[in-house]
Amino acid sequence: MTANSHAAWNVDAVETLRVGPGFELAAVDADAAPGHPAGKAQGAQDLAAGAELLDEYQERLYAQSRTGSSNASVLLLLQAMDTAGKGGVIRHVVGSVDPQGVMLTAFKKPTSEELSHDFLWRVRGRVPTPGMIGVFDRSHYEDVLIGKVRRLASETEIERRYGAINEFERELHDAGTRIVKVMLHISPDEQRGRLMERLERPDKHWKYSPGDVDERALWPQYMAAYQAVFDRTSTPHAPWHVVPANRKWYARLAVQALLLRALQDINPQWPAAAFDVEHEKRRLSAG
Repeated sequence: MTANSHAAWNVDAVETLRVGPGFELAAVDADAAPGHPAGKAQGAQDLAAGAELLDEYQERLYAQSRTGSSNASVLLLLQAMDTAGKGGVIRHVVGSVDPQGVMLTAFKKPTSEELSHDFLWRVRGRVPTPGMIGVFDRSHYEDVLIGKVRRLASETEIERRYGAINEFERELHDAGTRIVKVMLHISPDEQRGRLMERLERPDKHWKYSPGDVDERALWPQYMAAYQAVFDRTSTPHAPWHVVPANRKWYARLAVQALLLRALQDINPQWPAAAFDVEHEKRRLSAG
């Protein structure tokens, strides 16, 4: 069974969403649901079916690593403008697997200690260990996105960071980590509606920050910064995928398909027993 076979996809989701040569972010329709025309109701059914498959693959990955027979892991990296749905993806997609097999890191504004080191220092300490699915809620890409838009680093330094990121991700890949890089792409109008909902609902006030409106004013600059990121860091070993995210059901289903493909490519197997199973059955029955 493949990542698409349980769902109503009419294309290969992984290839459809991949950032390849000539990719232009400006041409992506954030309202679209490429490859899955069946709609929200079918999408919910497909997400539930995929959750069972994802859970099995995650358990196999974790179990395989416990015997020391594999150093494989997966790193899901989520980037987006505010309100694009990273939390929903983590809750509804990653949340469908056993939490003991997940390493979740939400990178915030760097601390003074973190700023005293190279920008990748704090990230290296959170890469997934064998058997784990690592999730970065924002990541090292903040250091080239915000760094570029807010001019927190020089152009020379930004260029150096692109190269450092590519080398870092190559190291991870060569060590056995499958990297799934996702940008959840929403439109400015959709973000306005989601921010307004946060203001209108007291139970959502805690999620609102006045700074979100300030960042909206820099939307064109952020889109240009994302385009530069795709141009410089979408590589064969760690390609970017851009997921239209105005429709939450589609974004979750698409990320699930990307995760499933990464796990299927690893193809983790249940480890063989390191003991005589029949002998242990006889001992247990005798007791």
